[in-house]
Amino acid sequence: MNISYKWLREYVDFDMSAQEVADALTSGGLEVDSVEEVQTIKGGLQGLVVGQVLTCEVHPNSDHMHITTVDLGTGEPTQIVCGAPNVAAGQKVIVATLGTKLYDGDECFTIKKSKLRGVESNGMICAEDEIGIGTSHDGIIVLPEGAVVGTPAAEYYHLESDYLIEVDITPNRADACSHYGVARDLYAYLVQNGIPTALHRPSDEAFQVDNNELPISVEVEADEACPRYCAVSLRNCEVKESPEWLQNRLKVIGLRPINNIVDITNYIMMAYGQPLHCFDADMIKGGKVIVKTMPEGTPFVTLDGVEHKLSERDLAICNAEEPMCIAGVFGGKGSGTYETTKNVLLESAYFNPTWIRKSARRHGLSTDASFRFERGIDPFGQVYALKQAAIMAKELAGAEVSMEIVDVNPRPAHNFIVDLTFAYCDRLIGKQLPHNTIKSICESLEMKVLEETNEGLKLEVPAYRVDVQRPCDVVEDILRIYGYNNVEIPQSMNSCIAVKGENDKSHKLLNLVGEQLVGCGFNEILNNSLQKASYYEETGSVKAENCVRLLNPLSQDLSVLRQTLLFGGLESIQRNANYKMPNLRFFEFGNCYYFHAEKKCADIIPGVSSSREPEVIKHVLDAYSEDAHLGLWVTGKRVEGNWAHPDEDSSFAELKAYVMNILNRCGVPFGMLVFAPLEDSIFDKAIQIQNRGGKQLVKMGVVAHTLQKRFDIAAPVYFADINWKLLMKLIQKTAVTYKEISKFPAVSRDLALLLDKSVEFAEIEKIAYQTEKKLLREVRLFDVYEGKNLPAGKKSYAVNFILQDNDKTLNDKQIDAIMQKLIGNLTKQLNAELR
Repeated sequence: MNISYKWLREYVDFDMSAQEVADALTSGGLEVDSVEEVQTIKGGLQGLVVGQVLTCEVHPNSDHMHITTVDLGTGEPTQIVCGAPNVAAGQKVIVATLGTKLYDGDECFTIKKSKLRGVESNGMICAEDEIGIGTSHDGIIVLPEGAVVGTPAAEYYHLESDYLIEVDITPNRADACSHYGVARDLYAYLVQNGIPTALHRPSDEAFQVDNNELPISVEVEADEACPRYCAVSLRNCEVKESPEWLQNRLKVIGLRPINNIVDITNYIMMAYGQPLHCFDADMIKGGKVIVKTMPEGTPFVTLDGVEHKLSERDLAICNAEEPMCIAGVFGGKGSGTYETTKNVLLESAYFNPTWIRKSARRHGLSTDASFRFERGIDPFGQVYALKQAAIMAKELAGAEVSMEIVDVNPRPAHNFIVDLTFAYCDRLIGKQLPHNTIKSICESLEMKVLEETNEGLKLEVPAYRVDVQRPCDVVEDILRIYGYNNVEIPQSMNSCIAVKGENDKSHKLLNLVGEQLVGCGFNEILNNSLQKASYYEETGSVKAENCVRLLNPLSQDLSVLRQTLLFGGLESIQRNANYKMPNLRFFEFGNCYYFHAEKKCADIIPGVSSSREPEVIKHVLDAYSEDAHLGLWVTGKRVEGNWAHPDEDSSFAELKAYVMNILNRCGVPFGMLVFAPLEDSIFDKAIQIQNRGGKQLVKMGVVAHTLQKRFDIAAPVYFADINWKLLMKLIQKTAVTYKEISKFPAVSRDLALLLDKSVEFAEIEKIAYQTEKKLLREVRLFDVYEGKNLPAGKKSYAVNFILQDNDKTLNDKQIDAIMQKLIGNLTKQLNAELR
């Protein structure tokens, strides 16, 4: 939120710079993002001066330009070519001298010496819109005779700079969404730090009713959505441009002045945090305002000309016949205040924050008013804001207050009562504060002390502090005003003995594997857990019905929680490939989320006893699950541009080697793994690694061409998905053992096998490890041949087997026996033949 430094000074006394104010607010819990010196007119009219036209002659080469000489107060007349029709000798004008920067929206141009139709021009005589003091472009500005030549334009127009303090308002601090709200916090900080100060809230005693000639009745039907509604009517308003001081106030904080009535409502909102709405009273049919909901699908056109379909849960401000406004969100077309408006109804209400938030999201509308209403405004501030607005309307628009303020309050609000003990406060802060300090801070924050004892305070917290309803909330307020930096760091640290658990082991291995992958040339990526639902609509293995969907997504691109890491990695590959970085190795650790409709609990029965609440919650959550996963992506060239090695494409074999190294690093015994082919729509070709129980530990393969096409990726992408949660469970009881490196030589044997084309190497590997569990150390495929001299439907695999005994040297008899057993099992199970 933008806060004007000068505006803030009207409510609280202080002698501090804008930066010191920003530091104080940040210390008090209202974090300041930036402090910027600003002017109400962009550029601050720098380089513009008052001049007097001495001579004015027709340009010989133009039918509309004039050649003038202008006295700028420098002693030497300046020649300027001017195209305005109203320029004449003797006029006092505003001149942009050489080097002056003028602004047209976000565009800036500099006044330079130039030739116009062959005549030199050394400046520019300006119109209103060219320097930002108005909108007229009918001709140059002609000043009164009393204007002093050489006076800077900023001084002539009494332009003063201000400081814009940008405060980051957290969702719980609705009370600080105004200048007066920020002033309250600053006041409390100054009091706590012993700086003389006072807080000023303008009086509303000047308010009085002039007559009762424009009575408008108010009826609240939906009192849940509108606990309080106030209104007052104004007659004979002169709707016109606001005075300069009001326009400047709004411009500084980034609001565009519209007309005096609308500007008054914006001023009140930014000053006190109470949004107001103004209706053309003559457009209120039946002379009645009804606050109610409308039937589902009721058409409604907002001020911007867009038609919306109202929901039965949208609160509407209606006249006797039709809706005029979506309450707290947006006004309707035709019911606002225009130049022709004479009579006005001012609305000041307290709306239920939940209703406003849902309506704003439902219609995709966000306004300054809805921003405040949906966070919770002061339920006692409606009448005060109306009175202040009426006083300003009488002063700036000549209005007459033509009815008593109507205050319909079916659900009166109450302040919050909080019992705070000093011991609790000290325990939570970690420091013993003097009781007088605690009491002083509470009182400076407008908390009323109802009772005071040696043990604590009974406080009445103002209703506008929607975030302070518990003792811990009060302690937080005390601490932020006292100052977090004033709580000393203790000299001792209390700790307890903690035994490393499975989570600690998982985290350690996660870091080790991450370092291993980085050492292999990988980069870690971190993608959003929220993804497009469309990713899962045409993907068979990860089904759309298993998506965990958000009830109120920020956008359709962030509407479901991911079921797989794959799509986030493909987005990263696409982005990098578009930036001419096609050779990529990525890895990501992240959670994946699933919804299982068959496990969903039946509708919860109202009135469930508190003793059964945990059981009910458990059943509701049974339908949802999440698992930790590790994803690997390899694409592009494995080697490129190396003088010692020809270019080489990445391959599935490369990806598999990375996966096996990870499993090896985690201590997975290969005898516990089962390799099998995998049919999965996200892959064109894939294999899976299972544990002995048949649960899928790893799936890896070539990403389906259809998916790559959707992401506009040309090169093949190899993807592996490791179920990290299952992996940790698999190695949970695996003990780390150390043994001496074998002193006895390993034996290598090769087999050339003739197999059906459908046989995968994973099947050979699986059979080999099942055949010889003790002495077989490694199985490696080193050649594949398909072509002539082989029977149809056949291929040849050249496979290397490494055998080793840690206790002795293997002899030929042992080796031959193992190899014969291997050949027998491969022949029996895969119909393999030796070549």
